[in-house]
Amino acid sequence: MNLLTPDMYTESIFQINLNKLKSNNIKGLIIDIDNTLVAWDIEYASEDTKKWLLKLLDEGFKVCLVSNNTEDRVVKFNEELKLPAIHRANKPRTGAFKKAMARLGTDVNTTAIIGDQIFTDILGGNRMGIYTVLVVPIESKEFWWTTIVRRVERHVLRVVLKEHRKEGEK
Repeated sequence: MNLLTPDMYTESIFQINLNKLKSNNIKGLIIDIDNTLVAWDIEYASEDTKKWLLKLLDEGFKVCLVSNNTEDRVVKFNEELKLPAIHRANKPRTGAFKKAMARLGTDVNTTAIIGDQIFTDILGGNRMGIYTVLVVPIESKEFWWTTIVRRVERHVLRVVLKEHRKEGEK
């Protein structure tokens, strides 16, 4: 279960405690796109999301978008943002995480992944040994396969959060 347990869990990207990331020496952020930054069927970032991403850069974080989606999807989403980005990442496999850290100039001790899926973002990040941040998915309407995976994730998340609370009581 440790591989499925995030280091931080929050309602949205806007709720992420950036000071906590800094206190953990995080300098680079690998960020998922679909249902983390925007709903999976929305092409571009909202103004609030753009402002949040700019705030990250202003705060001194380096950012790389990493998505399991297609090149067309990632390129289109990133047109205006012009951030380093990796498509068809095959998360939870670790290759894209390594590539992202190389682009950011960070390592496992100074990088965090922010994403909405336990079995891709969190599992992949924990396999790499990087700091993991799980956000609640933006949209309930999703790709059919993701809908099936979400059912399993909800069960796992209940167990993981229950364990988190127990650890906090110690």
